[in-house]
Amino acid sequence: MTGPRRERVSDLIQEEVARLLQTSMHDLRLKLVTVTGVSMSNDLRHARIYVSMLAEGAERDIAMATLDAARGFIRTRLSQALSLRYTPELTFTYDSSLEQGARIERLLDEVQGPPNDDDPREK
Repeated sequence: MTGPRRERVSDLIQEEVARLLQTSMHDLRLKLVTVTGVSMSNDLRHARIYVSMLAEGAERDIAMATLDAARGFIRTRLSQALSLRYTPELTFTYDSSLEQGARIERLLDEVQGPPNDDDPREK
């Protein structure tokens, strides 16, 4: 199944998981976790949930392990909140796109260098 239904379901799951992380998960290790996207399998039985966080290194690994351990709780809450025939199996994946974007911006700033007041192109 492709198209609008899969997109609607992934949007609903993204909103609900984000709400659960903010309101129902009282674990400090998940304090700075943000849901950035959800991709669904064609049969809507598997959801890959992309998350980003400010934590790095060991803290990020601990937060990802905590999310993995909370999969059952989150899945149960999803089944209660959403009217789906099957509640999808959840997989949490770290989304490094924000870090990559910041790195690219930093590299572009280094290549561009400081602004030159004598350059007529910048006026």
